[in-house]
Amino acid sequence: MSFYKKLSPFYNLIFFYVTVSFILRIILLFHPITDTLFIWTDALKIFIFGFVSDIFVFILASGFLWLYLIFISNGKYLKPYGYIVFGLFITLFLYIASGKSILNEYGGALPKIGLIFVGIKTFLFGLLLFAPKHRDKIRYWLFAFVMFLFVVLILQNAISEYFFWNEFGVKYNFIAVNYLVYTNEVIGNIMESYPVIPLFSGLFIIAGIVTYFILKGSRSYIESIPTFVEKIKISGIYFVLFGLSLLAIPFLATKENSQNIFSNELQSNGIYKFYLAFMNSELDYFKFYKTLPEKEVYALLGQQIPGLTGESTLREIKSTAAENHKNVVLITIESYSADFMKTYGNDKNITPFLDSLATQSLLFTNFYASGNRTVRGLEAVTLCIPPTAGESVVKRQDNKDKFSTASVFKAKGYSAKYLYGGDAFFDNMEDFFSGNGYDIVDKKTLLPQEITFSNVWGVCDEDMANKAIRVMNEEARTGKPFFNHWMTVSNHRPFTYPNNKIDIPGDVKSREGGVKYTDYALNKFFTMAKKQPWFTNTVFVIVSDHCASSAGKTELPVDKYRIPAMIYSPGFIQPQRYTNLMSQIDLMPTLFGLLNFNYQSKFFGQDVLKSDYRPRALIGTYQDLGMIKDNVLTIISPKQEVKQFELTLLPKAGVEPDFQIYYDQKPLKKERTDLVHETISYYQVASDILKKKKYQK
Repeated sequence: MSFYKKLSPFYNLIFFYVTVSFILRIILLFHPITDTLFIWTDALKIFIFGFVSDIFVFILASGFLWLYLIFISNGKYLKPYGYIVFGLFITLFLYIASGKSILNEYGGALPKIGLIFVGIKTFLFGLLLFAPKHRDKIRYWLFAFVMFLFVVLILQNAISEYFFWNEFGVKYNFIAVNYLVYTNEVIGNIMESYPVIPLFSGLFIIAGIVTYFILKGSRSYIESIPTFVEKIKISGIYFVLFGLSLLAIPFLATKENSQNIFSNELQSNGIYKFYLAFMNSELDYFKFYKTLPEKEVYALLGQQIPGLTGESTLREIKSTAAENHKNVVLITIESYSADFMKTYGNDKNITPFLDSLATQSLLFTNFYASGNRTVRGLEAVTLCIPPTAGESVVKRQDNKDKFSTASVFKAKGYSAKYLYGGDAFFDNMEDFFSGNGYDIVDKKTLLPQEITFSNVWGVCDEDMANKAIRVMNEEARTGKPFFNHWMTVSNHRPFTYPNNKIDIPGDVKSREGGVKYTDYALNKFFTMAKKQPWFTNTVFVIVSDHCASSAGKTELPVDKYRIPAMIYSPGFIQPQRYTNLMSQIDLMPTLFGLLNFNYQSKFFGQDVLKSDYRPRALIGTYQDLGMIKDNVLTIISPKQEVKQFELTLLPKAGVEPDFQIYYDQKPLKKERTDLVHETISYYQVASDILKKKKYQK
């Protein structure tokens, strides 16, 4: 058999993929949404560059195919190797089934997925090992399944690209990435919007027919399995093409430079566009959202944020009193919903310390998180900007040298540190904070003797509390004021923590346990802090990063954004309640006001204790951007969509009026255009300054 036939699975699938892509481009070219004319050079680029790009993209995407084919052999089933491998599979299966694997540390559905995958692999390997007479037939059907799976994925991607174009007139962007995050909602929308059963029935029938013909041209690979030398040659060819693809695909993307946007989109490869959207984490506000003229939108924002003039967010913050350079400790608590606290109606007594601390603090009772991810909360308290479309600035490539809370502190002679019990590499935190003037203190900096308990997310909050005290003691000895931002980790799935600390065992892995242990660890931290000489000269800011869950009946369920926040400093901050509506982005500007700081601000957040503050809250997901004001929730979304909901309080018995958090959200009968324009002003200007890099320090 010629060596050419050994490559048959690859070139048969490549041929099918580029054929499907070619047909898809023609369909999209004549789609009603593609409302433009193409010159002949654009048409050539669409199909020639598109064709070449498709080949290289498939080469990269076929890495799993190469891995599967290269490990097809009979040698691994010979004694004793086959029995050793089978034993290792069984050991791995039992390890995952024990409930004590690394997958269980991550929690969620991952252990079940891992168990199913390893179970199938173990079963199939055992079948091929102990049924040698039927091995060829079993292997053929497995090979057929793999080919069928690739064909289905190719067809499914083409269908997805078509429907995405049908919705947005572009190939994949960050909205497609967002769909993977909100899988349940998206699947529900698809089930309601499209004839799913006929669609998928047709998909599988066509995939089956195509697979039949691909098998006819590819089955020679398993009927005459390549030798070791031939596999080396196949791998060599694949690696060369793989490396060439890594260079060629970005180069071809630079040729998407037509003045005709549709031409660029049709020329591009959808899979590569998805990859870029995932990596860049941005969604172009000006392409997908409702906008206003630039001068008008800046002027409108100036009416909402006192002191803004012209097309800039820069303004002077002046105080009539002397600046107070107290130490500041900002504690952001992982996944801490308002309704965990007794004051908001929780009857499980899982936050006894913070419930007590709230009565001794300036407590913000009507406070909203910017988003539903940790990186959104970190963005809000660090940069004090609204949650712009796409991923948080924390995870974007352009995330350094921003105008941040740390830059204000450092201009006043403070040191600035970010303390995190896990590896700050996670979620790009290390890159973001180090790139904005913070020193990093994370798990890597702890000595072995400083760690008493850890899980996959990092050391327990008690260990980090002990570390924080040691760090602050060292800083206090320098004579410089310090600003430390501590992000907790223990209230996170799998909710494991040291036993015998609270009345809920750590191995129960319950959300209530995670909340109560975090509360316990914070109590330990403050107990230690009160014994330090720097305590009386320190302001503590405690806030949640986001709620424990975000799912609701509407795009932005407001109760899923309500979080606790307080500022505690005995003898300096008088205990009181602030009941006006406010956002996470307002917390640090309010603190700066309490410290009487004079500074040039670019923050969208405001000092809510000033008389000219106009109450509102800004909340969002990756693509739905909202503002709460005047008991109306205004949401702007891609495709220039606008929705407004009237918020009607649903009182919970036994809860004080200041702590009611549940609302009925019904569509507003008559549009409040003023609120629509105000919402646009916040998000359009925020997107503009980030795009033009006007938010540098």
